[in-house]
Amino acid sequence: MSDDRHPPARFNAARYCLADNARLRPDKTALILVGDGTVSRLTFAEVDRAVRGIAAGLLGLGLKPGDRVMIRMGNDADYALLHFGAMAAGLVALPSSPQLTEPEAAFLMENSGAAAVAIGGGCTVSPAALGGRLRLDADGIAALKAGPPLPGYADTAADDPAMLIYTSGTTSRPKGVLHGHRAAYGRRPMVDHWVGLTETDVMLHAGTMNWTYTLGVGLSDPWSVGATTVLYNGPRDPSVWPRLMAEYGATLFAAVPTLYRQILKYGDLPAHDLSRLRHGCTAGEPLPVDLLDAWTAATGKPLYEALGMSEISTYISSGPTIPVRPGSPGKPQPGRRVAILPVEGAPVPLPAGESGLLAVHRSEPGLMLGYWHRPEEEAEVFRGDWFVGGDLARLDADGYLWFEGRNNDLMKAMGYRVAPNEVEVVLATHPSVAEVGVAELPVRADVSVICGFVVLQPGAAPDADALLAWCAERLAAYKRPREIRFLDALPRTANGKVQRKRLAAAAG
Repeated sequence: MSDDRHPPARFNAARYCLADNARLRPDKTALILVGDGTVSRLTFAEVDRAVRGIAAGLLGLGLKPGDRVMIRMGNDADYALLHFGAMAAGLVALPSSPQLTEPEAAFLMENSGAAAVAIGGGCTVSPAALGGRLRLDADGIAALKAGPPLPGYADTAADDPAMLIYTSGTTSRPKGVLHGHRAAYGRRPMVDHWVGLTETDVMLHAGTMNWTYTLGVGLSDPWSVGATTVLYNGPRDPSVWPRLMAEYGATLFAAVPTLYRQILKYGDLPAHDLSRLRHGCTAGEPLPVDLLDAWTAATGKPLYEALGMSEISTYISSGPTIPVRPGSPGKPQPGRRVAILPVEGAPVPLPAGESGLLAVHRSEPGLMLGYWHRPEEEAEVFRGDWFVGGDLARLDADGYLWFEGRNNDLMKAMGYRVAPNEVEVVLATHPSVAEVGVAELPVRADVSVICGFVVLQPGAAPDADALLAWCAERLAAYKRPREIRFLDALPRTANGKVQRKRLAAAAG
């Protein structure tokens, strides 16, 4: 039996996204992949056939249900087909970034105990790290796709493992976040209340295949309702996105805030017909209010933000059913069980207006199964019936969430704890500032100060005193930065998130 929140006991994520589409709309375009002068298209029938061919081939090569299949490839269609093919076979897909070095990839292979590794897109793996693992290259993948398909999809349980995602851990090594097949079903509140997807939509996603933002919002979510996805694997050029929106009739666009800002700066929005675009979606980092205002003014289209994490994806958002409140990422999506817990003490939800740790109930179907071989870290994030990921926040009387930073990002100043993004918001409003990150800067062995790391607007002169005075007018004394350092660019992950812990090193 199932209810609105939980999938059936027997549930396969790949079948959920593809089987009905292959039956009901076989000739509809599922995926358009736009490259540098090239365009490829796959229908739902072709995706379903290729995915079931890969699934049968992987099992035929001796892989067993639960085995991990690492994908170390570039941003092409085979990445998606392998991801869904592994899940269709009852295996565990392990997406990884093509930007990983060989040692980083070797760690993932070893830590996950991957039984197979798919290699492509110029990626390499050392023979020593590969060991006895099955290696799939482009020819091998093509043979799997063309081989006899599984007659259906693996009869997996909703709680069976489906995907292993590696993310930052509390140690120097990444940790694996293990998700069950039910996680695909657990995305339904965001499909309805953040993205607002329907069968008639065309989703243009700016992320790369390895990112869970792309695999989820860019592929799983559109396919779960029979919509078409457009992805791009050409040169990184922010001016290309308005053209793609117009050329492919995108009704929805998803990206990180940084890219929206770059599109406003480098993309010629008035030159393209964006009449079919209904709204934009953004996640991955906080959405500055000035960027929200600039985008809506330039396009006349809403921009909906979401807050999430690898362990549960996006579960707080604005959207078609949740009006935007500038400065807040939105509300818990309908059906979610979300609370604010005290930083210390019993896990009893706090009333509206009080700050604490953002928590999600164990019963949430989109929540991870657990951390891969990291029981000590898993124990740290569960408090009673609640998963606590380290975000500091409060819920106001209307249910909107106000994000106050990461618990482990907090700075200490004059005996007070200060959230970096509270300072960042103030600095970002200065007309000379294009981008900003805030972190502690060591000035002596035992002393650190709050520092603003600033990327200036084109033509702006570096004036640290002016920025410090700006903050003095807008922040309590203990929250003010004591130093300003100017950078050409902020250090970011491959997916665009600012790496606060690298700011001081970037400043030299």
